[in-house]
Amino acid sequence: MNEPEVVAASFSQNSFMYLSVAAEAGNPAGLDMAFMRDFVDDEVRRRMERVKGVADVQVGGGAERQVQIHIDPSKLAARNISMTGVRDAIRARNQDISGGDMDAGKRRYLVRTVGRFDNVSGLANVVLSRRGDSVTTLGDVADIQLDHAEVRELGFFNDQPVVNLQVRRQPGSNVIDIKRDMLALLPELNATVLEPAGMRMRLTSDDVRYVSASIASVYRNLAIGGVLAAIVMFLFLRSVYATLIAIVGIPICAIAAFIGLAAFGRTINVISLAGIAFAIGMTLDNSIVVLENIARKRSGGASRWQAAVDGVREVWPAVLASTLTTVMVFAPVLFITQKAGQLFSDISIAISAAILVSMLVAIMVVPTAAARILPRDSGAAETANGPVSRGVLALCAWIIAVRSRRYLTMVSIAGALGVGVFALTPPAEYLPDGEEAKTFSSMLPPAGYNLTELGDIADELRERFMRYVPDDNGDIEADDGAMPAIAYLNMSVTTNELRVIAEPVNDHEIGALMAAFNDSFEAYPGMRAFSTKGSIISSNDGGTRAINIDISGADLATIYAAAEAIYARANTVFDNPQVLAEPSTLTLGQPLLRIEPDHARIAELGLDASDMGYAIAALTDGAYVDEYFFSDDKVDIYLYDAAGKPDTVDAISRLPIATSEGVLPVIALADVVPTVDTDVIRRLDSRRTVTIRVIPPAAIPLEAGVDRVNRDVIDHLREQGAIDASLALDISGASDELEVTRDALLSNYVVAVGVCYLLLVAIFSHWGYPLLILTTVPLGIAGGVVGLAMLNGVGALLPLIGLTALSQPFDLITMLGFLILVGTVVNNPILIVERARANVAAGMVAIEAVQDAVAVRLRPILMTTITTTFGLAPLVFLPGAGTELYRGLGAIVMFGLLFTMATTVTFLPAMLTGVLQFSERRREARS
Repeated sequence: MNEPEVVAASFSQNSFMYLSVAAEAGNPAGLDMAFMRDFVDDEVRRRMERVKGVADVQVGGGAERQVQIHIDPSKLAARNISMTGVRDAIRARNQDISGGDMDAGKRRYLVRTVGRFDNVSGLANVVLSRRGDSVTTLGDVADIQLDHAEVRELGFFNDQPVVNLQVRRQPGSNVIDIKRDMLALLPELNATVLEPAGMRMRLTSDDVRYVSASIASVYRNLAIGGVLAAIVMFLFLRSVYATLIAIVGIPICAIAAFIGLAAFGRTINVISLAGIAFAIGMTLDNSIVVLENIARKRSGGASRWQAAVDGVREVWPAVLASTLTTVMVFAPVLFITQKAGQLFSDISIAISAAILVSMLVAIMVVPTAAARILPRDSGAAETANGPVSRGVLALCAWIIAVRSRRYLTMVSIAGALGVGVFALTPPAEYLPDGEEAKTFSSMLPPAGYNLTELGDIADELRERFMRYVPDDNGDIEADDGAMPAIAYLNMSVTTNELRVIAEPVNDHEIGALMAAFNDSFEAYPGMRAFSTKGSIISSNDGGTRAINIDISGADLATIYAAAEAIYARANTVFDNPQVLAEPSTLTLGQPLLRIEPDHARIAELGLDASDMGYAIAALTDGAYVDEYFFSDDKVDIYLYDAAGKPDTVDAISRLPIATSEGVLPVIALADVVPTVDTDVIRRLDSRRTVTIRVIPPAAIPLEAGVDRVNRDVIDHLREQGAIDASLALDISGASDELEVTRDALLSNYVVAVGVCYLLLVAIFSHWGYPLLILTTVPLGIAGGVVGLAMLNGVGALLPLIGLTALSQPFDLITMLGFLILVGTVVNNPILIVERARANVAAGMVAIEAVQDAVAVRLRPILMTTITTTFGLAPLVFLPGAGTELYRGLGAIVMFGLLFTMATTVTFLPAMLTGVLQFSERRREARS
């Protein structure tokens, strides 16, 4: 008997390794795998759970060990012994009782009265009754044996019966290390434990391949991004020495990011590595600003040392400001408590650590290296000479020369980006799926199916599906193309569900495979189907896109009626959604035999409802007695009718019940009423609840799906009267998490902007200039939205040239890009405003001051933006496992920076010139 459990569930503790134990080829030992569960549990599971990082290993399939007492009711009746009397006698005997302790001389003794059975045969000696010299023992009325319980779960791998094992990890453990250690243990278990018993264990599937491929993709993109950034640097600087000075900080900052993650107790995962990859291009910004200024001083005739000192002294306030604004915007992220906060904080810590160290590199390492090896004729000193630079400066001069042009420029840019944001912002998703090409498909039977019937269906399905599984030569039997080739087939069967875990041979055919499974399941009358992809981000039931409709009330029939209506309506509103009901049956259709005792009659016969209920349980499906300790395991003791289980409804009425007047059939003591009911009652917050889980098609974002569920499903059904007014409906799941986490992110945006403003005020000692700088933040965010729309627009056209379509959802990790932009888009405006302010202080008029600031800072602006863009480009454009996790974030940051670069040399100079001219007029008026 399974004891109640309280479990703290987390998507990070999903099973991630799937293994199976099967008989060796040809089954030379003649094993029935249904009865090998205990052997696997005792000899294999425990050793697997010793692997470092493993939380537990779940065993599925087969039957558990059980002590069975097959009792003869007629012999009990002849001796006037009830079933409950047998139970109570066994329980009274099967216990150890502490007697405390005692002192004898120098020793202290513990006292214990021993009663627990030390072997199964001891049960036969339990005394059931004593009348004078006549003693009745359990062995007199029953046969006792150590056997197995009724099989309640079947397991298959491909066409072999198996015992399945699923490995779950401890929080914070490394799945790659666990898999390595588990695979190292596998040959030993096979050689020493399983093969001598005629069995063999194999790894059937795991999520680690996807994780490893995702990490490899990040490392690849990081390396490519670093190389591209270095090439861009060289093209700008046209000096090997200058380029080496600029990129020397990349490995230093990468190491700093790893140290930062370790300091905060974070693990190295796909998301944190993506954060390091994002930081690579960003860490060059500070080095570029300092190096370009030193090179400019050097080309002006200053010595190496003087150029290094003057160059870093002139720009260090801007470097400090840009670094602190970038880092401080991430501080609020650490306080996001929702599930997505873990992912946000990994990226934030990695970028912050790298950026902080990049500032130290820029003001300490770069000047020192430049003072040693930077030549006088470094190409870094060539500013405003190229055609692009001349064109940009000419455009800027044309804009700021006339007031009307300045106003027109500002209104045009702001208006265009505003319209773009309004028109192009897509509905939101919760989190990226992190999906593997693996399906978890379920067939859900109507109420009342037994394991034998569902097992027969499983045999039919398995025979059909195996025609699409390649043989040892890679050939498949089927040639009708009705289903994609299946890499493997892992099937488990219970009375409530037939579940298949499988992968297509071709990863791109996962959608077709899921559809084929659903069609095969629904071909059976009354069956429902539900298929989702595996995910490393959430549970394997579509958790990141699930809209849960919780229907609560007091009357089950009313709840089921509403749930059935919602289930049907959701399938109508959406085109081929995945819909799951919890519990899976939405009718009171479970056949039930109600035994209604005649209480007066059974009391007259010395029985009560408890006695009669226990006797009927023992004579039908067996009744739990107590626990027997077998080695270190607890084994259930069950009481059964020696004549076997009844197999007809009428046989229940004839079951023999021992009474004081002899053996009487059940029908003489009670009414047997066939009816229907439910086999599962689910409660949420102590209320009877049915949950309908709707996963919209991939083309419909989660936010849009929630709107349609509220408008076209719930509101529509309420208007039609299909949902009783007494029921309470609530939307939960990923949709609820999306709303809560998005609100938390929005508050973080506000805090981040406020922190940036206060930092800039402290650095510039002025309240107005920081406001000018921060006007670029909404423009950069708007540019990110427009860029994401452009990416998806181009991605939709890729099939025209034979490539896979690309579509990046607007999920919460993508939205984190806006927070990164708050701290990064201000970097270039800081350079312009800081230089223009210094020029005005030196006596220049407003237009000249702004023109000179743009001319002097244009090259570092172009260099920092383009190097960061090329550093991010592989993360955004190159396909690979796991790229869907961070592609949107990279796109928002990359396009936001590109749009900000454009506005920094157009919008910002126009606004800055107007403000400086206003200040000039005020000074003149005062004088």
